[in-house]
Amino acid sequence: MAWKFLSLAEISIMLEQDIAGVEKSLEEFLNLKHRLTSLTEAALLDYYVSGFWWAKGLEFSSVQIGGFLTLLNLLLDNLETYHMSLEENIQELASAMAGIGLSNSEISGGFEFFTIDQAKAIINYVKSSLFQHYTLYKYLFHGPREELVIGDEQVVEVVQPAKTPFPAPLEEGLASDIYSKFLALTPGEEEEEEEEEEATKEPERVLAEAPAEEQGTVDPLMGYTIEDVRLLLGQLTNDLISNIQTEIYEKLQMQEDTYSTRIEKLKKA
Repeated sequence: MAWKFLSLAEISIMLEQDIAGVEKSLEEFLNLKHRLTSLTEAALLDYYVSGFWWAKGLEFSSVQIGGFLTLLNLLLDNLETYHMSLEENIQELASAMAGIGLSNSEISGGFEFFTIDQAKAIINYVKSSLFQHYTLYKYLFHGPREELVIGDEQVVEVVQPAKTPFPAPLEEGLASDIYSKFLALTPGEEEEEEEEEEATKEPERVLAEAPAEEQGTVDPLMGYTIEDVRLLLGQLTNDLISNIQTEIYEKLQMQEDTYSTRIEKLKKA
């Protein structure tokens, strides 16, 4: 019964390892290839590593550790494979531990190499590690879980480059038949349009490059000397200043008359 799960050689190897080595060995023995991404495999590995390390801490022999791990595997398999309830699995544990501490007992579960104290410790360990979390383990094996999508691919269509026969991208697109019928230009039409634009621009370019005499432009100051310009500006300035002085004098005169009238009224009062 003790070697239904791990062999004596495998247990002897793990007894010489630290906890990281035990974890790696059990991962290989149990063929857990996806423990980093599978919750079920990660929980199983933790279940057996914890059990092995607990038994090693109590200084179980190789045979006793093998039997203890077989017992853990039996109880977990009852839940996973046979869908046993908690009460049924407790009964299985009682049947497996039967005959411990009794000599020449007709009832034996195959674990007679344990002492009574070890059997009590095992029962307490199974109670706290498996039975108290029985619903969680049941959900782990039989509860549906959604798959986490960690990647996705999407196909995105992009517009063609602005090159005939494809139009430039528009904020408000037109149906292809309307564009082709009314807006799109064939290569021949594009060449004709370019030639017309060149023909229109050519006279403008020639006119811009022609001398001022050829364009008929006349300088408005032609025929005047600097002295003539100075005299003209002087006359304009004098006229402007004279007009301003006259306007100011008239306003001052009006204010003076107004104040004089007010003063006369005050004297009479």
